[in-house]
Amino acid sequence: MFRSLFPTGKESPFASPFHQSAECEGAQINENRVIKAASTEDTSCEFGSAKYYALCGFGGILSCGITHTAVVPLDLVKCRIQVDPEKYKSIFRGFKITVAEEGFRALAKGWAPTFVGYSMQGLGKFGFYEVFKNVYSGMIGEEMSYSYRTSLYLAASASAEFFADIALCPMEAVKVRVQTMPGFANTLREGFPKILKNEGFNGFYKGLVPLWARQIPYTMMKFACFERTVEALYKYVVPKPRSDCSKGEQLVVTFAAGYIAGVFCAIVSHPADTIVSKLNQAKGSNFMEVAKKLGFMGMWKGLVPRIIMIGTLTALQWFIYDSVKVVFRLPRPPPPEMPESLKKKLAAQQ
Repeated sequence: MFRSLFPTGKESPFASPFHQSAECEGAQINENRVIKAASTEDTSCEFGSAKYYALCGFGGILSCGITHTAVVPLDLVKCRIQVDPEKYKSIFRGFKITVAEEGFRALAKGWAPTFVGYSMQGLGKFGFYEVFKNVYSGMIGEEMSYSYRTSLYLAASASAEFFADIALCPMEAVKVRVQTMPGFANTLREGFPKILKNEGFNGFYKGLVPLWARQIPYTMMKFACFERTVEALYKYVVPKPRSDCSKGEQLVVTFAAGYIAGVFCAIVSHPADTIVSKLNQAKGSNFMEVAKKLGFMGMWKGLVPRIIMIGTLTALQWFIYDSVKVVFRLPRPPPPEMPESLKKKLAAQQ
């Protein structure tokens, strides 16, 4: 039931009768201790309630919509380096040429589809992650949820991102074309109907498979790396227990863990990101054709600006998301601890 990771003192709505009947006495004792400890927390809702998931989704909207829109200038230059490396070559040259040819306003191209698309993606990414994490933990039980928590994070985040990308894909198609195809369109209002008219509904989803290839590994790394980094920071770096840290100190740890996760995310997902940019620019092409044309080295163009962008963006996303939980007084469980029942089993084996 993942109660050791998410101690709220409330029964998960996803708990199965089989699991409830299979809990051992040690787990029940541990649960009672958790309930007692959690009863003093000032929270606005139960963990796993509809309100909890709704506010997590709202936090995802803010964290992804705001941060992705804030880095649109860097994203624009990154995309242009990916689709035309001979012209733009580097991040600094990319900014220089863009401003010289189109003015400073050009750096904001694509902000509307970015805001709309990534807000919808954030709703699915963070909201569904919380849902799937609770569902999967209820399926495998408390002890396995602790022992295989990294696998649990990976499975929950992959499932969430699968659906989040379906919401993102149409806006991503518009954004990339606005940013990388001169004369195509300057705004979301121009670009969306143009794609619909020329290519039909399928035109918005031609990049869905490479988007999955980019975003699912990225999100799996983002959530699993973040969760384990937070755990490691409190265990090895922070000089006092999380319960003794102020809300501000906890958010600093959140930001640091988010940035570390973001660097790994950028590296893992960059080749697919390059293909997405080229695919939406090259009409009639497919994933394998673009990958073959780019070659191995070509898929790594624009990595440095993307590391800067994704590292900062991921850190800010986790900071905003956790801040929303603080403001709305949502349950914010401490890092995972081994269940008492599992401790007893290990002690008996020794």
